[in-house]
Amino acid sequence: MKKLWFVALMLSFQTQAQQVIPLYTGSPIPNQAPNAPTSDEIVDPGKNDGVLRIRNVTKPSITVYKAAKPNGTAVIICPGGGYHILAASHEGSDVAKVLNEAGVTAFVLKYRLPSTENLLVQKETGPLMDAQQAIRLVRSRAKEFGIQPNRIGIMGFSAGGHVAATAGTHFEKPLDASSTVSVRPDFLMLIYPVISMTPELTHQGSHDALLGKDASTERVDAYSNEKQVTRQTPPTFLVHAADDKAVPVNNSIVFFQACQKNDVPVELHVYPKGGHGFGLTNKTTPDQWSDRLKNWLSTLFKN
Repeated sequence: MKKLWFVALMLSFQTQAQQVIPLYTGSPIPNQAPNAPTSDEIVDPGKNDGVLRIRNVTKPSITVYKAAKPNGTAVIICPGGGYHILAASHEGSDVAKVLNEAGVTAFVLKYRLPSTENLLVQKETGPLMDAQQAIRLVRSRAKEFGIQPNRIGIMGFSAGGHVAATAGTHFEKPLDASSTVSVRPDFLMLIYPVISMTPELTHQGSHDALLGKDASTERVDAYSNEKQVTRQTPPTFLVHAADDKAVPVNNSIVFFQACQKNDVPVELHVYPKGGHGFGLTNKTTPDQWSDRLKNWLSTLFKN
């Protein structure tokens, strides 16, 4: 118990060291149900595996991680968790710090989860709405953050990869039309992502949390992002393990193929092993995919 308390305290201090910005000002929060819960989210500091898990997000926000030597590029990070939790450390804050080392200013997105009971008016649009709002917020305050408004990407892991891929393919009709600030990300970085909602490819837990078990063919197609790629889809970087049993590697492959078909610049790295949810470090290989990512970014935006 003392160890758990200490871990929670240290995580609290780490959070306090970063600037946390609410996505929305005023009340009510868009798409929030009238009887939505108002209590703070449940934070699980690790369960002895070192992973910080956040559930029941009621107040979406971004946490700012500023690079010591910023190069003008920004990345909004969407942690995964099957649309049930947010794996906020190994798919969030840890990644932000690695990006900082490359001069990238990072923003970890705490988005609302469709699995939270009585939270959202329309469950399936909640995560995308928060992602679009995060892009708008960062873009509208680019000067303050020391970044360039045309160098803002979005990154996602697992179900967070579905959030990011949806943001990269559903930007032409923003869910909130009250602002003219673009919600199109300038690039995508998808790490073992859930891409498709189709039965042969999807992660069933993510599918059911977002769309429900009996989703119509139309809704499944709309959120199967490999079917939404166009020539306007941003340049994309993908990483997956071939032996991923939770989210089949074909999720990344079909998105890669759709990008190729539409002449969208795309890079895919498939490791033979690694399973799912390995975060920054695939222990089955000495290769670091984050190094491949930094190389890709260096060619995307040359200073």
